[in-house]
Amino acid sequence: MHKTESSKRMAESKESVWWKEQIIYQIYPRSFNDANGDGIGDLRGIIEKLDYLKELGVDIIWICPIYQSPNDDNGYDISDYRAIHPDFGSLADLEHLISGLHDRGMKLIMDLVVNHTSDEHEFFKASQSSIDNPQRDYYIWKEPASDGGPPNNWMSFFGGSAWAYDKSSNEYYLHLFTKKQPDLNWENPKVRNEIYDIINFWLEKGIDGFRMDVIPLISKRTDYPDAHEDSFPKVIEKVYSNGPKVHDYIKEMVSKSIAHYDVLTVGEGPGISKEVALKYVGKDRGELNLIFHLDHMYLGQGKDGKYTPVPYTLTDVKRIFNEWDEAIGTDGWISIFMDNHDFPRMISRFGNDDEYRVECAKLFSMLILTLRGTTCIYQGSEIGMTNVAYESMDDYRDVETLNFYKEQKNLDISDQDFLMMAREHSRDNARTPMQWTSGKNAGFSESDKCWLDVNPNHNVINVEACKKDPNSILSFYKQMIKLRKNNNTFVYGQYEELSKGHDKLFIYKRWDNKQTYIVCLNLSQDVIDISDYITSNVTCMISNYKDDNTSQLKAWQAKLFRTI
Repeated sequence: MHKTESSKRMAESKESVWWKEQIIYQIYPRSFNDANGDGIGDLRGIIEKLDYLKELGVDIIWICPIYQSPNDDNGYDISDYRAIHPDFGSLADLEHLISGLHDRGMKLIMDLVVNHTSDEHEFFKASQSSIDNPQRDYYIWKEPASDGGPPNNWMSFFGGSAWAYDKSSNEYYLHLFTKKQPDLNWENPKVRNEIYDIINFWLEKGIDGFRMDVIPLISKRTDYPDAHEDSFPKVIEKVYSNGPKVHDYIKEMVSKSIAHYDVLTVGEGPGISKEVALKYVGKDRGELNLIFHLDHMYLGQGKDGKYTPVPYTLTDVKRIFNEWDEAIGTDGWISIFMDNHDFPRMISRFGNDDEYRVECAKLFSMLILTLRGTTCIYQGSEIGMTNVAYESMDDYRDVETLNFYKEQKNLDISDQDFLMMAREHSRDNARTPMQWTSGKNAGFSESDKCWLDVNPNHNVINVEACKKDPNSILSFYKQMIKLRKNNNTFVYGQYEELSKGHDKLFIYKRWDNKQTYIVCLNLSQDVIDISDYITSNVTCMISNYKDDNTSQLKAWQAKLFRTI
């Protein structure tokens, strides 16, 4: 296979660790920056902000799907994997973005969405056209159950049955997401080879890797058993994910394409538990470099998912971080993050986004930049963006939110109660346009109407205001990023929590043979004494408050100590 100079970058050593030491910044292109004024973010908009990203200190830019798509699920329903959606620009724009990043010593990873396609993809059109079509088994078709209904009781991630009835053939096709996202049949080697060709196409363009969407779902349990688990997260883990051939498929994908390039592979990990994680990222497995596990992100989800919430505590959050660090150790690798495009803003979900918004934002930056794993920062977190409180369900655009809204009657939830839950749980909370200025549309777009309304608090929370304030959240992020990059103890060092059992403190030690650090976080509004955790031979390197008291933490205070 011929390789261009821009894409060659062959790995000189199997021990390459650049992706452990660098920092990922996730961009939701539709909401980042609109360069052409149509109300939708685009590639040229990202290009305009490359110097901002470089100055922030991040290294790897992950952009959500920009491929041709009907946008039933905002690009995660792909109709042409080799084409750029006109909303985002052109292939030439992408090439310009790649070169702009590489010129700045930065990298680009793209979303690889290959569990499913759009129903408008040519493969599905052929598959649906006839039972006898050669591409019929590119997807998963099943006869009705004995009562004429779906083949089993599987539910979609977005509500309702995971099976859609096709009247012309009297069969159902599987869609674990929306009806317009039919699942591919990875059992078919022709399907797999089509996917590997797509991967190679983009690697030849010079991109630096992929974030692999819902990758543990690609291997199905082909007896298609009913799900009997007591919560939807458990259904994902035990029924939809970790199928019998998933590791065979990933290894084949690596050997046929990815192994020929020095690139990063990040697997989104719905259903990947700590017990099986090393099968995906173990250093001798030949599979993925790292995973985004979702255990902490699924906290609070009840029987039917996020719209049937159950309580959880800080102790639960800490337990998950502790157990994952122990499970992965030095044999594998994970990403450290607390929000992304599929979940609410982290300070709104885990913190206090009102009175202590600034302190919380800084605290969480210290958290994600001092734990073992590759940090991933979601756009807007570096300025403390929050959830949005839309006045009406008419303001929401997310297909998941709208689908559950339609089903609210079955869950015995009133319209007003659902609106309140949407303000907490909707994916649109993280998808409101990036807040650059206090001006029109937060400086995101010159359009009279953006694809999703900006958060009204942009008049206070924006990049422009942060740049004028030396004590801003943005400034704190830059300090923490620089500190992490200058101290590999935070990358490779050992980890131990010191505050186990405490329901308000998260205090942990990071150390190696060169240095020891103690991270002290108060996730409450109380003033708490920490003298039991801090010895006399320490110095405070950075805090989100201006004080020099080493024996206590104020409300939502974060302090990083170094032994001397």
